[in-house]
Parts: sequence; structure tokens; C-alpha cells
Amino acid sequence: MLDKSKTGVVMLNDLAWDLIHQLMGNLDEFRVELIESESGAGNVIDFGVDVTGSLSAGLALAQICMADMGEVTIVPGEVAGIGWPQVFVQSDDPVECCLFSQYAGWQIAVGEYFGMGSGPMRVAYGREPLLEQLDYREKTDGVVGVIESGSLPTPDVVKYIAESCKVPVDNVVLAVAPTSSIAGNLQVVARSLETCMHKLFELKFDVERVECGQGWAPLSPVAADDLTGIGRTNDAILYGGRVTLYVHGDDESIAEIGPKVPSSSSEAYGQPFLKIFEEAGRDFYAIDPHLFSPAEVVFHNVETGNVHHFGGVNHDVLKKSFGLG
Repeated sequence: MLDKSKTGVVMLNDLAWDLIHQLMGNLDEFRVELIESESGAGNVIDFGVDVTGSLSAGLALAQICMADMGEVTIVPGEVAGIGWPQVFVQSDDPVECCLFSQYAGWQIAVGEYFGMGSGPMRVAYGREPLLEQLDYREKTDGVVGVIESGSLPTPDVVKYIAESCKVPVDNVVLAVAPTSSIAGNLQVVARSLETCMHKLFELKFDVERVECGQGWAPLSPVAADDLTGIGRTNDAILYGGRVTLYVHGDDESIAEIGPKVPSSSSEAYGQPFLKIFEEAGRDFYAIDPHLFSPAEVVFHNVETGNVHHFGGVNHDVLKKSFGLG
């Protein structure tokens, strides 16, 4: 397996550590809090469990998720004719940014604790099928991760992650936020490009053909509970996410795979995600996996100059999900 620590390539965890160091001097400004462990080490940064958080904290959290391999901003837009902020992301390294770091591919389950893990700690762990298939792993002295959870990780959770990543406990930093928080809500919506890249991977498209990518989705209203938050953030991408990819290679393969990429390719498409989730017994794995993709995808072939467009935004479902009628 490829060990990027010996190739001269800047490692994802190193990039994320730089972001953590920048954040540490501005905790009050971001309205986040460093939680010290029993040993005195600050392993956990609370972005929204017991603190208010902020939009700036959400942007920082999304940046950490991507190991600083992309950019995240809030831009003007609309939902069904109503002025509405959009979370815009772009990356010139979408495989590293989205699949090696941002994708929430590590289910953290220790005792009664559960959370979805993302960020560059995943490539130190390295045991996800996606990482094994793409042959990527890092050996590092410390790791940075993001956990989507309504509770803060216990010392046992930190220890489990440290052992899994083969680093000292004091060299683990976890940024934590529930979906129903300002920061947690934003960092999930910032996954439009990541969702598209993962869908392409699942469809066995050569993701290395993607040179650059950008995506945006409406910033869903912060929900009163995590279940509603899961519904709204998913709907923001499934029915409002728009992605543009700059790819090389032949046009025929793009034309063939393109209709399968948007969320509308799924038989489950058409209802707010919360309703789909409830009908599936609140089991993500019982939902058609083809649903998890942005609403609209545009491929720009940088070799041929041709453009391929698939899917479209569904404002009716967004209005229902966001409480607009």
C-alpha cells in the first residue's frame, strides 16, 4: 500500500493540524470550546454540542474536514424564488479533498457512543474499502478528525481512535458537532462535491479523471433536533446540490454514466429525505444508495471542449423540507 509520508507529498493530517493551530488562537471568536481530557490534553473541540458555534465555525469545520485541500464560502442564491444562502465549495484536488478526507466513511462506535467520522484521520486508519481500493494511507505522528455526533467523545473514544491510527493519545484532535447546530449543519451541506465524487466512485468511474470540481447547495435551516437536521441537510444536496466537474478523457463514457449520477436516478427520489428515512426504518443501508448524490451535475471535458448536463434542482421538495410550504 502506498505510504504518502515517504513520497514528498504534503500529508493531509499535517495540513489539518495547521488549521487546528490557527483555530486555537480564536476559540472565542468562533464560539467553540477546547475540552481538556483527564490527562490535561485537549483532544476535543466542541463546535456545537454544548456551545453555540457560528457560521465561521461551520466554515472552519468544513475546511478541517477537507484537510484544507479545498475552499468553502457562503454565497448568495435562492430557493424557490426566495433569497437563500448557498454553501459553495471548490477543489483542484477533489480525490484527496473529498474521498481521502471529507467523506464520512468511518463509523465511530465505542460502547454506547456513536458518531460519523470524517477528516484526514481516516487515511491514518486506512481500513475503509474506499481507501483500500484507491490505495491510499498515511503514516503520521498525529491525526485530526471530525465527528458528527450529538455528544462529545469519551476518553475511551479518543483512545480507540489513537490506537486505530497508531498515534499517541495526546496527538489526536477531534472536532465535534451535531447536525442540529450552526456549524454542524453547514459542514454537512458543504459536501455537495464530495457526494458527487463518491457517487462516481460507486459507479466505477475513474475518479482520477476529475481534474477540478466545484459545488454548491442551499444552507438548510438549523433544525431543532438531529433527526430533522439529517433530513434537511440531505435534502439540501439531494434536491438542491449543483456540481460542476472538469474532467479529461472520452465523451462517450461521460454520456453513458451521466444519467446515473444525479439523485433523480434513484427510485427513492421525490420525497423529503426524512420521509424516505422513516419508511426505511431509519436504516441508511435500507435506502437505495443511488439516491445519495447532488441534484444536478455538469461535466466539462477539458480535452474535447464538450459539456454534458444531467439532473436539475427540485424546489418543491426543498420548500417542504425547509418549512417554506
